[in-house]
Amino acid sequence: MDISTNTIAVPAPAAAPVTGSKRLPAALWALTISAFGIGTTEFVIVGLLPTMAQDLNISLPSAGLLVSLYAIGVAIGAPILTALTSRVPRKRLLILLMVLFTVGNGLASLAPGFASLVIARIVTGFAHGVFFSIGATIAAALVPAEKRATAIAIMFSGLTVAIVTGVPFGTYIGQQFGWRATFIGVAVLGIISLVASWILLPGQLANEKAASFKTQLKVITNKRLLLAFAMTALGYGGTFVAFTYLSPILQQITGLSESIVNMVLLLYGVAIAIGNIAGGKAANKQPLKALLWMFVLQAAVLFLFTFTVHYTIPALITLFVLGALSFMNVPGLQLYVVQTATKELPGTADVASAFNIASFNIGIAIGAYAGGLIVASPLGLGATPWVGALLVVAAIGVTAWSARLAKQ
Repeated sequence: MDISTNTIAVPAPAAAPVTGSKRLPAALWALTISAFGIGTTEFVIVGLLPTMAQDLNISLPSAGLLVSLYAIGVAIGAPILTALTSRVPRKRLLILLMVLFTVGNGLASLAPGFASLVIARIVTGFAHGVFFSIGATIAAALVPAEKRATAIAIMFSGLTVAIVTGVPFGTYIGQQFGWRATFIGVAVLGIISLVASWILLPGQLANEKAASFKTQLKVITNKRLLLAFAMTALGYGGTFVAFTYLSPILQQITGLSESIVNMVLLLYGVAIAIGNIAGGKAANKQPLKALLWMFVLQAAVLFLFTFTVHYTIPALITLFVLGALSFMNVPGLQLYVVQTATKELPGTADVASAFNIASFNIGIAIGAYAGGLIVASPLGLGATPWVGALLVVAAIGVTAWSARLAKQ
């Protein structure tokens, strides 16, 4: 999941940053490589779903659980495991996370069956959740105050690059050499990240003060924030009803070959990157108003994709627009949560941000699971776009409700 710099509450530096140099520290690139590997392993399943389903002799909906259960692992890891590991030194924790990430992908590549593969995915999801919860703090600690936003942007750019290049390349490897080869490749990325973190990260990175249970309880019981989390889960979840099954949709309904689908995934990744940047700019001043229009357009294009998916050129055009719209809301959602937390419960922006990351992944889990139910039903693959649109329509309702409360 990509989050632009407009969306992150920049923390105070956890340690004295390196000064006196205009160059960004090499340690920052270790974080970026880690983000790239983590982003690749999260989204590459979308391109490999038909291949994995056939090889493991399972249905497409069962294969879709690899997306849902990974997202649940992230959702647990973001707020809960981050709190439990708050006293572990940051460098040691980051290295341990990349060990866990590498082991998880290594186990996935060796999994003898579906059940063991699911366990490996959940383990990897735990590492993902904690990594992005502490990543912004570590990146900010590496540079002077005036460069913190740039440092955070560079780290999160690893996710964008993963969607644009890592997913198509990982899909290609899986199609040519088997899906296990893709997980081996991602595990190698984990080892590279681990070594880079070991060598490049400074040892003196002070821990952020852990949020108390009382603070966390305040965040998840605040009405305005709960509505914001619901907007995130429904809006992002609507995307994943169809996105999880994008590869089989394009192969079985549009009639594209595996190699062409891989190129389409690259095109979709470019659209995501464009949409993310545009969404950040659009949501800068009035995120709630911008989000309302984004959701309206997203729902409309998802409905349209239900019909254009049967024709190659219209399907590709619609899919490009859908890619931009589907991830355009990410910056606005994160920004709105931070602004709402700052106003409603001062001092809880970081905690609220962590819970919103969990909400994104709850949305992914719900969307992928709902998509699996639709694929297994008489409605079939072709119904996933309009069912996803219904979830986005629900997000429109929640956003309008939030806007009404904001005016009051």
